[in-house]
Amino acid sequence: MNYFRYKQFNKDVITVAVGYYLRYALSYRDISEILRERGVNVHHSTVYRWVQEYAPILYQIWKKKHKKAYYKWRIDETYIKIKGKWSYLYRAIDAEGHTLDIWLRKQRDNHSAYAFIKRLIKQFGKPQKVITDQAPSTKVAIAKVIKAFKLKPDCHCTSKYLNNLIEQDHRHIKVRKTRYQSINTAKNTLKGIECIYALYKKNRRS
Repeated sequence: MNYFRYKQFNKDVITVAVGYYLRYALSYRDISEILRERGVNVHHSTVYRWVQEYAPILYQIWKKKHKKAYYKWRIDETYIKIKGKWSYLYRAIDAEGHTLDIWLRKQRDNHSAYAFIKRLIKQFGKPQKVITDQAPSTKVAIAKVIKAFKLKPDCHCTSKYLNNLIEQDHRHIKVRKTRYQSINTAKNTLKGIECIYALYKKNRRS
């Protein structure tokens, strides 16, 4: 499929602009200025539209190819501010630190946590061990998962120390000062950021 058909700019320009934004903590204006220094005049609003269009496409391609995971998972959530209000980004990594998936929700409760873990199981199969923090909502969700998917009762481990790895893994999200204006804008952008970061981690470890 030609994702760049009928575009005013060359696909290499679009790819570089989107890639820079998703990989580094730069603003749309920063990207526009970088391109201008290289002789390509692109308005920062155009860079924004490219990110919103291509970040979800990158995410879907990555998801289709990303089918294997180690059976020890670490699950946690971090805070994202959208239009002045806090939302919650659920994230999961495996024993090797590879990103499994993300899910942005308005609520932090057992229903959101359960739905996220259910989604992970659908893609990767049943885990042997799930490590989380001690949030009550997460404990309730894990109990429901164990019952629904017939997992071993001792598969859930709550440990601040063991879950440090994923908390440190949130840093690539935390360093950004992006002010999201809608849940859809945040979803699209975060999908792209996580996809590029996941590929970076995988290449770094290989």
